[in-house]
Amino acid sequence: MPLRKIKVLELAGLAPAPFCGMILADFGASVVRVDKTGVSHPDVLAAGKKSISLNLKDKKAVEIFKKMCDQSDVIIDPFRKGVMEKLKLGPSDLMKTNKKLIYARLTGFGQEGLLSFFGRSGDKPLPPVNFAADFAGGGLICALGILLALYERTESKLGQVIDASMVEGAAYVGSWLFRSQNIPGLWGRPRGKNILDSGTHFYDTYETSDGKFLAVGALEPHFYAVLLQKLGMNDEELPQFENFLENKKKLTEIFRSKTQEEWTKIFDGSDACVTPVLTPKNVYQHPHNKERQSFSLENKTVVPKPSPRLSRTPGQSSEKLQSPLAGENSREVLLNYGFDERAINEFIQSGIVQQLHRSKL
Repeated sequence: MPLRKIKVLELAGLAPAPFCGMILADFGASVVRVDKTGVSHPDVLAAGKKSISLNLKDKKAVEIFKKMCDQSDVIIDPFRKGVMEKLKLGPSDLMKTNKKLIYARLTGFGQEGLLSFFGRSGDKPLPPVNFAADFAGGGLICALGILLALYERTESKLGQVIDASMVEGAAYVGSWLFRSQNIPGLWGRPRGKNILDSGTHFYDTYETSDGKFLAVGALEPHFYAVLLQKLGMNDEELPQFENFLENKKKLTEIFRSKTQEEWTKIFDGSDACVTPVLTPKNVYQHPHNKERQSFSLENKTVVPKPSPRLSRTPGQSSEKLQSPLAGENSREVLLNYGFDERAINEFIQSGIVQQLHRSKL
Protein backbone atom coordinates (compact mmCIF):
# COMPACT_ATOMS: atom_id res chain seq x y z
CA MET A 1 0.00 0.00 0.00
CA PRO A 2 1.23 3.54 -0.73
CA LEU A 3 1.91 4.56 2.90
CA ARG A 4 3.41 1.25 4.05
CA LYS A 5 6.72 2.83 5.16
CA ILE A 6 5.14 5.76 7.03
CA LYS A 7 5.12 5.69 10.86
CA VAL A 8 2.43 7.75 12.59
CA LEU A 9 1.86 8.64 16.25
CA GLU A 10 -1.77 9.58 16.91
CA LEU A 11 -2.47 11.17 20.28
CA ALA A 12 -5.84 9.87 21.44
CA GLY A 13 -8.71 12.30 20.96
CA LEU A 14 -12.28 12.47 19.74
CA ALA A 15 -13.60 11.94 16.21
CA PRO A 16 -11.35 13.98 13.86
CA ALA A 17 -7.92 12.73 14.99
CA PRO A 18 -8.89 9.02 15.02
CA PHE A 19 -10.54 9.45 11.61
CA CYS A 20 -7.39 11.08 10.24
CA GLY A 21 -5.30 8.21 11.62
CA MET A 22 -7.76 5.68 10.21
CA ILE A 23 -7.37 7.10 6.69
CA LEU A 24 -3.58 6.81 6.91
CA ALA A 25 -3.81 3.28 8.35
CA ASP A 26 -6.24 2.16 5.64
CA PHE A 27 -3.62 3.09 3.05
CA GLY A 28 -0.79 1.25 4.76
CA ALA A 29 0.72 3.57 7.38
CA SER A 30 1.83 2.07 10.70
CA VAL A 31 -0.30 4.04 13.17
CA VAL A 32 0.29 3.92 16.93
CA ARG A 33 -2.44 5.45 19.06
CA VAL A 34 -1.03 7.07 22.22
CA ASP A 35 -3.69 6.65 24.92
CA LYS A 36 -3.82 7.96 28.46
CA THR A 37 -3.17 5.55 31.32
CA GLY A 38 -6.22 4.50 33.31
CA VAL A 39 -8.35 4.20 30.16
CA SER A 40 -9.22 0.82 28.66
CA HIS A 41 -12.17 1.20 26.30
CA PRO A 42 -11.43 0.79 22.56
CA ASP A 43 -12.17 3.43 19.92
CA VAL A 44 -14.28 2.28 16.95
CA LEU A 45 -11.86 4.10 14.63
CA ALA A 46 -8.78 2.39 16.11
CA ALA A 47 -9.02 -0.87 14.17
CA GLY A 48 -5.78 -1.53 12.32
CA LYS A 49 -3.75 0.57 14.77
CA LYS A 50 -1.60 -0.31 17.77
CA SER A 51 -2.19 1.29 21.18
CA ILE A 52 0.27 2.34 23.85
CA SER A 53 -0.80 3.95 27.14
CA LEU A 54 1.52 6.69 28.41
CA ASN A 55 1.15 8.99 31.41
CA LEU A 56 2.48 12.12 29.73
CA LYS A 57 2.25 14.01 33.01
CA ASP A 58 5.36 12.06 34.03
CA LYS A 59 8.68 13.37 32.70
CA LYS A 60 9.94 9.86 31.99
CA ALA A 61 6.90 9.18 29.79
CA VAL A 62 7.57 12.44 27.97
CA GLU A 63 11.10 11.24 27.23
CA ILE A 64 9.74 7.92 25.96
CA PHE A 65 7.37 9.78 23.66
CA LYS A 66 10.18 12.02 22.39
CA LYS A 67 12.28 8.98 21.48
CA MET A 68 9.31 7.55 19.59
CA CYS A 69 8.86 10.85 17.76
CA ASP A 70 12.52 10.76 16.69
CA GLN A 71 11.73 7.58 14.75
CA SER A 72 8.35 8.65 13.36
CA ASP A 73 7.21 10.47 10.24
CA VAL A 74 3.97 12.01 11.51
CA ILE A 75 2.41 13.09 14.80
CA ILE A 76 -1.32 13.90 15.01
CA ASP A 77 -2.10 16.37 17.81
CA PRO A 78 -5.83 16.78 18.67
CA PHE A 79 -5.39 19.03 21.71
CA ARG A 80 -6.11 22.70 22.25
CA LYS A 81 -3.38 25.21 21.57
CA GLY A 82 -0.67 25.16 24.21
CA VAL A 83 -1.29 21.69 25.67
CA MET A 84 1.64 20.03 23.91
CA GLU A 85 3.88 23.04 24.53
CA LYS A 86 3.29 22.74 28.30
CA LEU A 87 4.50 19.14 28.05
CA LYS A 88 7.57 20.29 26.10
CA LEU A 89 6.23 18.30 23.15
CA GLY A 90 5.37 21.14 20.78
CA PRO A 91 6.73 21.40 17.22
CA SER A 92 9.78 23.41 18.28
CA ASP A 93 10.66 20.71 20.83
CA LEU A 94 10.17 17.63 18.66
CA MET A 95 11.45 19.00 15.35
CA LYS A 96 14.82 19.91 16.85
CA THR A 97 15.82 16.26 16.83
CA ASN A 98 13.65 15.11 13.90
CA LYS A 99 13.69 17.74 11.20
CA LYS A 100 11.64 15.49 8.90
CA LEU A 101 8.72 15.21 11.35
CA ILE A 102 5.28 16.20 10.03
CA TYR A 103 3.43 17.76 12.98
CA ALA A 104 -0.32 17.80 12.27
CA ARG A 105 -2.45 19.91 14.62
CA LEU A 106 -6.25 19.55 14.66
CA THR A 107 -8.09 22.35 16.44
CA GLY A 108 -11.23 24.37 16.62
CA PHE A 109 -14.91 23.71 15.89
CA GLY A 110 -16.89 26.97 15.86
CA GLN A 111 -20.62 27.58 15.85
CA GLU A 112 -21.01 28.80 12.29
CA GLY A 113 -20.23 27.16 8.98
CA LEU A 114 -21.84 25.02 6.31
CA LEU A 115 -24.85 24.06 8.42
CA SER A 116 -26.03 27.66 8.58
CA PHE A 117 -26.92 27.38 4.88
CA PHE A 118 -29.38 24.53 5.33
CA GLY A 119 -32.69 23.97 7.07
CA ARG A 120 -36.43 24.14 6.48
CA SER A 121 -38.10 27.49 6.02
CA GLY A 122 -38.84 29.04 9.41
CA ASP A 123 -36.85 26.36 11.19
CA LYS A 124 -33.42 26.45 12.78
CA PRO A 125 -30.32 25.16 10.93
CA LEU A 126 -29.69 21.44 10.81
CA PRO A 127 -28.20 19.94 13.99
CA PRO A 128 -24.40 19.59 13.82
CA VAL A 129 -24.04 15.86 13.21
CA ASN A 130 -20.26 16.53 13.03
CA PHE A 131 -19.74 15.35 9.45
CA ALA A 132 -18.87 18.81 8.17
CA ALA A 133 -16.38 19.93 10.82
CA ASP A 134 -15.08 16.84 12.62
CA PHE A 135 -14.74 14.44 9.72
CA ALA A 136 -14.71 16.37 6.42
CA GLY A 137 -13.21 19.67 7.55
CA GLY A 138 -11.17 18.08 10.33
CA GLY A 139 -9.89 14.53 9.87
CA LEU A 140 -10.05 14.38 6.07
CA ILE A 141 -8.46 17.79 5.50
CA CYS A 142 -5.77 16.99 8.09
CA ALA A 143 -4.96 13.73 6.29
CA LEU A 144 -4.69 15.70 3.04
CA GLY A 145 -2.29 18.13 4.72
CA ILE A 146 -0.15 15.25 5.99
CA LEU A 147 0.09 13.72 2.51
CA LEU A 148 0.97 17.08 0.96
CA ALA A 149 3.69 17.61 3.56
CA LEU A 150 5.06 14.09 3.05
CA TYR A 151 5.24 14.68 -0.70
CA GLU A 152 6.95 18.06 -0.26
CA ARG A 153 9.42 16.43 2.14
CA THR A 154 10.77 14.23 -0.65
CA GLU A 155 12.37 17.37 -2.11
CA SER A 156 13.13 19.58 0.91
CA LYS A 157 14.01 16.71 3.31
CA LEU A 158 12.25 18.77 6.00
CA GLY A 159 9.09 18.34 8.01
CA GLN A 160 6.61 21.11 8.79
CA VAL A 161 3.67 21.99 11.03
CA ILE A 162 0.15 21.46 9.70
CA ASP A 163 -2.41 23.82 11.23
CA ALA A 164 -5.75 22.13 10.51
CA SER A 165 -8.65 24.23 11.78
CA MET A 166 -11.95 22.38 11.59
CA VAL A 167 -13.86 25.60 10.98
CA GLU A 168 -11.59 26.58 8.09
CA GLY A 169 -11.59 23.02 6.78
CA ALA A 170 -15.38 22.83 6.78
CA ALA A 171 -15.54 26.18 5.00
CA TYR A 172 -13.04 24.95 2.40
CA VAL A 173 -15.06 21.78 1.79
CA GLY A 174 -18.03 24.09 1.26
CA SER A 175 -16.19 26.36 -1.20
CA TRP A 176 -18.88 25.93 -3.83
CA LEU A 177 -21.58 27.09 -1.40
CA PHE A 178 -19.67 30.28 -0.64
CA ARG A 179 -18.66 30.98 -4.23
CA SER A 180 -22.16 30.37 -5.61
CA GLN A 181 -23.96 32.88 -3.37
CA ASN A 182 -24.23 35.48 -6.14
CA ILE A 183 -25.54 33.14 -8.84
CA PRO A 184 -28.96 34.56 -9.81
CA GLY A 185 -31.89 32.42 -8.70
CA LEU A 186 -29.82 29.88 -6.80
CA TRP A 187 -29.65 31.62 -3.42
CA GLY A 188 -30.77 35.02 -2.15
CA ARG A 189 -33.96 33.94 -0.39
CA PRO A 190 -34.41 33.11 3.31
CA ARG A 191 -33.15 29.70 4.43
CA GLY A 192 -35.42 26.89 3.26
CA LYS A 193 -36.75 28.85 0.29
CA ASN A 194 -33.85 28.44 -2.13
CA ILE A 195 -33.38 25.88 -4.87
CA LEU A 196 -30.90 23.66 -3.03
CA ASP A 197 -32.13 23.89 0.58
CA SER A 198 -35.59 22.29 0.20
CA GLY A 199 -37.24 25.44 -1.10
CA THR A 200 -38.34 23.79 -4.35
CA HIS A 201 -40.44 20.73 -5.04
CA PHE A 202 -37.87 19.15 -7.38
CA TYR A 203 -35.00 19.17 -4.85
CA ASP A 204 -36.27 17.62 -1.63
CA THR A 205 -37.15 14.35 0.10
CA TYR A 206 -40.61 12.77 0.22
CA GLU A 207 -42.20 10.09 2.37
CA THR A 208 -43.61 6.97 0.71
CA SER A 209 -46.64 4.93 1.75
CA ASP A 210 -44.53 2.54 3.85
CA GLY A 211 -42.94 5.31 5.91
CA LYS A 212 -39.68 5.33 3.96
CA PHE A 213 -38.29 8.17 1.85
CA LEU A 214 -37.25 9.15 -1.65
CA ALA A 215 -34.72 11.83 -2.59
CA VAL A 216 -35.65 13.97 -5.59
CA GLY A 217 -32.91 16.01 -7.27
CA ALA A 218 -34.26 16.80 -10.75
CA LEU A 219 -32.54 20.18 -10.98
CA GLU A 220 -31.65 20.33 -14.68
CA PRO A 221 -34.62 20.77 -17.08
CA HIS A 222 -33.89 17.56 -19.01
CA PHE A 223 -33.90 15.57 -15.77
CA TYR A 224 -37.09 17.30 -14.67
CA ALA A 225 -38.71 16.29 -17.98
CA VAL A 226 -37.96 12.64 -17.20
CA LEU A 227 -39.43 13.08 -13.71
CA LEU A 228 -42.67 14.37 -15.21
CA GLN A 229 -42.74 11.53 -17.73
CA LYS A 230 -42.35 8.89 -15.02
CA LEU A 231 -45.10 10.54 -12.98
CA GLY A 232 -47.41 10.74 -16.01
CA MET A 233 -47.61 14.52 -15.76
CA ASN A 234 -46.79 17.51 -17.94
CA ASP A 235 -45.17 20.88 -17.35
CA GLU A 236 -48.52 22.66 -17.11
CA GLU A 237 -49.63 20.41 -14.27
CA LEU A 238 -46.31 20.68 -12.44
CA PRO A 239 -44.22 23.63 -13.73
CA GLN A 240 -40.59 23.50 -12.63
CA PHE A 241 -39.93 27.08 -11.59
CA GLU A 242 -43.39 28.19 -10.45
CA ASN A 243 -45.72 27.46 -7.53
CA PHE A 244 -43.10 25.71 -5.41
CA LEU A 245 -45.30 25.26 -2.34
CA GLU A 246 -48.31 24.06 -4.29
CA ASN A 247 -46.19 21.67 -6.34
CA LYS A 248 -44.54 20.35 -3.20
CA LYS A 249 -47.97 19.48 -1.79
CA LYS A 250 -48.82 17.67 -5.03
CA LEU A 251 -45.63 15.62 -4.94
CA THR A 252 -46.14 14.86 -1.25
CA GLU A 253 -49.52 13.28 -2.06
CA ILE A 254 -48.23 11.50 -5.15
CA PHE A 255 -45.23 9.87 -3.46
CA ARG A 256 -47.38 8.73 -0.53
CA SER A 257 -49.43 6.64 -2.95
CA LYS A 258 -46.80 3.90 -3.39
CA THR A 259 -44.10 2.16 -1.38
CA GLN A 260 -40.43 3.05 -1.68
CA GLU A 261 -39.77 -0.21 -3.53
CA GLU A 262 -42.56 0.46 -6.02
CA TRP A 263 -41.24 3.96 -6.76
CA THR A 264 -37.69 2.65 -7.03
CA LYS A 265 -38.76 0.20 -9.74
CA ILE A 266 -40.46 3.04 -11.63
CA PHE A 267 -37.44 5.35 -11.56
CA ASP A 268 -34.63 2.79 -11.64
CA GLY A 269 -32.34 3.26 -14.64
CA SER A 270 -33.89 6.60 -15.63
CA ASP A 271 -32.47 10.12 -15.52
CA ALA A 272 -35.22 11.42 -13.25
CA CYS A 273 -32.78 11.78 -10.33
CA VAL A 274 -35.13 10.03 -7.91
CA THR A 275 -33.48 7.56 -5.55
CA PRO A 276 -34.40 5.76 -2.33
CA VAL A 277 -33.06 7.10 0.97
CA LEU A 278 -31.26 4.04 2.28
CA THR A 279 -30.63 2.78 5.79
CA PRO A 280 -27.17 1.33 6.58
CA LYS A 281 -28.54 -2.17 5.99
CA ASN A 282 -30.07 -1.10 2.66
CA VAL A 283 -26.81 0.54 1.62
CA TYR A 284 -24.95 -2.75 2.01
CA GLN A 285 -27.58 -4.67 0.02
CA HIS A 286 -28.03 -2.12 -2.77
CA PRO A 287 -27.14 -3.72 -6.16
CA HIS A 288 -24.73 -0.94 -7.19
CA ASN A 289 -22.85 -1.08 -3.91
CA LYS A 290 -22.77 -4.90 -3.92
CA GLU A 291 -21.37 -4.91 -7.46
CA ARG A 292 -18.57 -2.51 -6.50
CA GLN A 293 -18.15 -4.06 -3.03
CA SER A 294 -18.33 -0.55 -1.58
CA PHE A 295 -19.19 -1.80 1.90
CA SER A 296 -18.46 -4.82 4.06
CA LEU A 297 -20.46 -6.32 6.90
CA GLU A 298 -18.49 -7.15 10.04
CA ASN A 299 -20.07 -8.09 13.36
CA LYS A 300 -23.43 -6.86 12.04
CA THR A 301 -21.92 -3.43 11.32
CA VAL A 302 -21.84 -1.92 7.82
CA VAL A 303 -18.37 -0.48 7.13
CA PRO A 304 -17.39 1.62 4.07
CA LYS A 305 -14.32 0.49 2.12
CA PRO A 306 -11.36 2.92 1.78
CA SER A 307 -11.83 5.58 -0.88
CA PRO A 308 -10.55 6.53 -3.41
CA ARG A 309 -9.51 3.25 -5.01
CA LEU A 310 -5.97 3.04 -6.30
CA SER A 311 -5.50 0.63 -9.21
CA ARG A 312 -2.09 -0.76 -8.15
CA THR A 313 -1.89 -0.02 -4.44
CA PRO A 314 -5.45 0.14 -3.08
CA GLY A 315 -6.23 0.78 0.55
CA GLN A 316 -7.23 -2.08 2.79
CA SER A 317 -10.07 -1.56 5.21
CA SER A 318 -9.40 -2.36 8.84
CA GLU A 319 -12.99 -3.47 9.45
CA LYS A 320 -11.90 -7.08 10.02
CA LEU A 321 -9.39 -6.04 12.67
CA GLN A 322 -10.42 -5.61 16.29
CA SER A 323 -9.89 -2.17 17.79
CA PRO A 324 -7.20 -2.44 20.47
CA LEU A 325 -7.88 -1.66 24.09
CA ALA A 326 -6.05 1.43 25.28
CA GLY A 327 -2.56 0.18 26.13
CA GLU A 328 -3.07 -3.32 24.73
CA ASN A 329 0.07 -3.06 22.55
CA SER A 330 2.29 -0.99 24.87
CA ARG A 331 5.05 -3.59 25.21
CA GLU A 332 5.02 -4.46 21.49
CA VAL A 333 5.15 -0.79 20.46
CA LEU A 334 8.07 0.02 22.76
CA LEU A 335 10.00 -3.01 21.51
CA ASN A 336 9.42 -1.86 17.93
CA TYR A 337 10.76 1.58 18.86
CA GLY A 338 13.98 0.09 20.26
CA PHE A 339 13.35 -0.06 24.01
CA ASP A 340 14.65 -3.20 25.78
CA GLU A 341 12.60 -5.56 27.94
CA ARG A 342 14.23 -4.43 31.19
CA ALA A 343 13.41 -0.77 30.59
CA ILE A 344 9.87 -1.63 29.49
CA ASN A 345 9.25 -3.65 32.66
CA GLU A 346 10.43 -0.69 34.74
CA PHE A 347 8.12 1.68 32.84
CA ILE A 348 5.13 -0.61 33.44
CA GLN A 349 5.94 -1.23 37.12
CA SER A 350 6.32 2.51 37.78
CA GLY A 351 2.94 3.23 36.14
CA ILE A 352 4.17 5.63 33.46
CA VAL A 353 3.28 2.98 30.87
CA GLN A 354 0.16 0.84 31.09
CA GLN A 355 -0.02 -2.62 29.53
CA LEU A 356 -3.51 -4.08 29.30
CA HIS A 357 -4.39 -7.64 28.35
CA ARG A 358 -7.59 -8.56 26.55
CA SER A 359 -9.74 -11.11 28.34
CA LYS A 360 -9.81 -14.50 26.61
CA LEU A 361 -13.32 -15.27 27.89
